[in-house]
Amino acid sequence: MALADGATAAPRPQPDSDDVTWIEPPLCPECGISVRIYPTNYDRWVSLAMVELPAKDVPEPFRWRLTRLPDPSPISTDIAAVRVRGIDPLPGDPVVPAHRMMCVPEWGEP
Repeated sequence: MALADGATAAPRPQPDSDDVTWIEPPLCPECGISVRIYPTNYDRWVSLAMVELPAKDVPEPFRWRLTRLPDPSPISTDIAAVRVRGIDPLPGDPVVPAHRMMCVPEWGEP
């Protein structure tokens, strides 16, 4: 399921009190663009784009939403990425695309 969804990102490292680099968003190793890395609702991590787009502009396999988790959650975070499935969103509904949809290796190189 994780491979099909593209949820293969490594988890963010634990923050160190003396190092503030963890505050900055990580960069994609292939294209160098900033990404957001979130845990999924099934114990994997996914790289997401930094922007939300209307659902009509994002192909179905790349649609994600960020959702708050209930208090007694098994995942140690308050926000998780959830794939948009089942009921299709309206064309104008905002979704967060997976970064792999927007990733262009060697971005900016001629």
